[in-house]
Amino acid sequence: MRRLLLAAFAFAPLPAMAGALDQPMVEPTIVPAPVAPGRVLAFTLRGGAAVSPTYFGSDEYEVGPDLGFALNRLRLGPLDIGNDDPNFVSTGFGLRGSFRYISEREGRDVENVADLDDIDAALELGLGASYDTESFGVFADVRRGFGGHESYVAELGADAYLRPSDRLTLRAGPRALFADDDYAQTYFGTPGYTAEGGLISAGAEVGAVYQLNDSWGLDGAVTYEKLMGDAADSPISLDDDQFGARLGITREIDFRF
Repeated sequence: MRRLLLAAFAFAPLPAMAGALDQPMVEPTIVPAPVAPGRVLAFTLRGGAAVSPTYFGSDEYEVGPDLGFALNRLRLGPLDIGNDDPNFVSTGFGLRGSFRYISEREGRDVENVADLDDIDAALELGLGASYDTESFGVFADVRRGFGGHESYVAELGADAYLRPSDRLTLRAGPRALFADDDYAQTYFGTPGYTAEGGLISAGAEVGAVYQLNDSWGLDGAVTYEKLMGDAADSPISLDDDQFGARLGITREIDFRF
């Protein structure tokens, strides 16, 4: 009898449990797993016009094209550079590409110096390192020339940043250009004057970028360079103070694949 009572007590709750199982089941919410980020290539192109001396050391100026390129975003395999936030400000150490185009120079265009050889146009390509904060940045670039000269040049610079609004960025800072003997002799040497490398020029640059919308913007800068050393003493240099200005339209291009 005692065993029967215990058995009845043990199985008494079963009808209640069976009733609960008859109620409709609530389906669990399935949260989809995050999609792996795809491949992204985003960059900014700049095209416009620039005013610069006719040649290094000239006291006359000419108008020519202005071209620029900046990598904004690269996500490809293990590489993940930049940020999808358009207002993101990159800080810390980084690598950067560097290039400069130097137009050709005809010997007959140089005043007061005879028997100068013509110099073909040159393209300088290289890499640099930078360190940026929200308020200032510094950089160092090294480039090698192809075409008109095959020398090495190094450029050092720093900038202070000011952002009056989300669309406008102002910057200003010093610049210095160093080059080897071959570069100095190519652009400042004459049949009777040997130019040695070192500090070629020192100056400053003031620039501004205004973002018209998410894709288009304006980018301009004014530069000043003071020729130094043998570059300044060369008979080719009629004016040691070299000014320049550029203004271009920028277009951001974004590929996602």
